[in-house]
Amino acid sequence: MTRRTAIKTGAVLLGLTLTSCTGEAAPSPSSPEPASATPASSTAPTATFTFGTAAQPLGLDPALANDAESQRVTRQILEGLVGVNETTGEPTPLLATEWTASPDGRSYTFSLRPGVKFHDGSPFNAQAVCTNFERWFHFPQALRQQAPGSTFKGVFKEHSDEAGLSVFKACTALSPLLVRIDLTERFTGFLQALTLPAFAISSPKALAAGRADVLSENRGSQSLSAYATHPVGTGPYRFSAWDSTSVTLVSNRNYWGDRGQIGTIHFVAYDHPQTRLQALLDGKIDGYDAVTVGNFDQLVKRGKQIIQRDPFSVMYLGMNQEVPVLEDLKVRQAIELAIDKDTLIRRFFIDNTAQASQFVPPKLSGFNNNAPALGYDPSKAMELLAEAGYKGQPLKFYYPMNVDRPYLPTPEKVYAEISRQLTAVGLNIKPVPVDWADGYLQKVQSPGDHALHLLGWNGSYSDADNFLAPLFGEKNGEFGYQDPQVFSKIDRARGLPDGKERTEQYQTINAQIAQTVPAVPIAFPISALALSDRVISYPASPVLNEVFTKVQLRP
Repeated sequence: MTRRTAIKTGAVLLGLTLTSCTGEAAPSPSSPEPASATPASSTAPTATFTFGTAAQPLGLDPALANDAESQRVTRQILEGLVGVNETTGEPTPLLATEWTASPDGRSYTFSLRPGVKFHDGSPFNAQAVCTNFERWFHFPQALRQQAPGSTFKGVFKEHSDEAGLSVFKACTALSPLLVRIDLTERFTGFLQALTLPAFAISSPKALAAGRADVLSENRGSQSLSAYATHPVGTGPYRFSAWDSTSVTLVSNRNYWGDRGQIGTIHFVAYDHPQTRLQALLDGKIDGYDAVTVGNFDQLVKRGKQIIQRDPFSVMYLGMNQEVPVLEDLKVRQAIELAIDKDTLIRRFFIDNTAQASQFVPPKLSGFNNNAPALGYDPSKAMELLAEAGYKGQPLKFYYPMNVDRPYLPTPEKVYAEISRQLTAVGLNIKPVPVDWADGYLQKVQSPGDHALHLLGWNGSYSDADNFLAPLFGEKNGEFGYQDPQVFSKIDRARGLPDGKERTEQYQTINAQIAQTVPAVPIAFPISALALSDRVISYPASPVLNEVFTKVQLRP
């Protein structure tokens, strides 16, 4: 039996939206919403659902943690103004029931859902929205350095200490249920960006009580605030507990929407693929994420459900141009030429994973069919290294241990193969394994001695800007990449109205990035989940917007 025939349920979400860029803001949602927040069902959910994850979350304050495991949990607890339509991927009402945009695209007015309360009993209103926006805008530089998972700058360009360069201007509470957000310039993807977990609305009371901007606590190597260990939102689940192996959530009895079947969720971390698989086979968990190639075949033989997500991520080899030897374009080109992407994909990724030559997935407009790619040519790689005068300088190669990511299954094995390929052309590779829980993300995304590293980017909304701006919109500690022309083009493209000019601009940007090789895109991976027979359906999403009220279980 092939891997493909083992799939009982497919996940083909966002099918319409992934074929085009984010559109301009519509005056209001296309479907009407109820006028008040009344629970959709009076039946209290009683089921317990246990989900296996590839790692513990790095923190539960979504404004400061952008790893997939943290977001998986916080999506259940907190909600933003705007949600994502499961079928089309378009922005849909959530805590805002409708919105209007000014003609110049610089002001958005949101009508808020009435009668909603935070889990601590405090009211959700316009002032609460503004408290959150002002908090993100005013994040101090010291906090941003401690918590590189902050998303605000990647979307809005700058914080209040560089207010003149920020896209965000102000948030104004016009009335308890009416809020206006002003921007300094048109931002075509603004509504889509608001669907990011980072812009979920926290209880102002809880933020203050938990000293959310003071990272005074430690969990492993992570510095967290008290709030990040006990988040408070308006979502369908309330935080209950977080221990050394799991996070527990319970149904919010006052939730304004449908509470679903599940009354208690346990997110249990298994840092090895085989232990996740065995836990499912033993009936300890109801499902797990990050199915690997080896898992896939075993699951097929056992007749287990496998759900594949549409590819909406890119896995890459990062290069840090702050390391002197990597300043030379010929060395970076040699590294690209040395990598046999076909072998990597065939050995370590699920079937139908596509090879990548750029950082924007092919289903998004802005993808460039003609982006330059050097291909696999070890002989040419050795020639370029000789031309560059490479003398065997050591290159520290960071890779994560004890984790699998949706974009990077079995990273230790992927590292070993890439390292072998690079060594074969004469590069002096020095392995630097770092446990994921020991701050791997912070180490490779901050300035440092990492010459090479393995990482990826999972898109959160269907716009090329979501891939290019966070990675290459400005100089950062991950790549040490400095191309003012690309920075300027990205800045311009994100403000253009949707259409031919915007698409062509992103295509040009993709080609320019490919020519200078700041990193090597390797694959657009297909990720997959495994589920027990108890699960009838699971809301698989390419952007990982998977809220467990929509899980359906057998009686």
